[in-house]
Amino acid sequence: MIAAPTGDWRSVATADDRGRLSGWRSAFTSALDAARRAGHGDDIAREGVLLAPDAALAGAAIPNGDYKCRVIKLGAKSEGLLDYVDYPFFRCRVEQPGSLQSLIKLSGSQRPVGRLFPNDALRQVFLGTLVLGDEPRAMQYGQDEQRDVAGYLERIGPSRWRLLMPRPHFESQLDVMELVPVS
Repeated sequence: MIAAPTGDWRSVATADDRGRLSGWRSAFTSALDAARRAGHGDDIAREGVLLAPDAALAGAAIPNGDYKCRVIKLGAKSEGLLDYVDYPFFRCRVEQPGSLQSLIKLSGSQRPVGRLFPNDALRQVFLGTLVLGDEPRAMQYGQDEQRDVAGYLERIGPSRWRLLMPRPHFESQLDVMELVPVS
């Protein structure tokens, strides 16, 4: 988590995360190409706007509440890993304990936890860390580069958002988390 958040994500983000965010589109297209080459063109097509690079709609801010969330990992980071992995829905929560919203994946073996910063009409910026396995709490953002997570949260439909996490440090070239309200 981020110890003393400010409203400007650029003053908080590590140099590595600023680079990953600036290269989000090339990471997205490269990951899609790898998944298609591995025979997952139909899977990608079936997901529609979720896996379309330029699908962001105005009005990016996600409401606080409980969400179903699932992750699709695209493009293997190294040999022996899969180019397309579609996980089932888990539980996530968006809340605002202070000046910034927090996004927390509550279940699963890899759980991003972090803050949502305002950015522009299409996106919020997510900066956080990855909680693994049965770890009871998140590390401080910036403490371990391998655990830092950066992404763009975008609205892609009525009551539907996605968190794009370009070039994560584990497994894939792009992680896409879909978020839909529980009720």
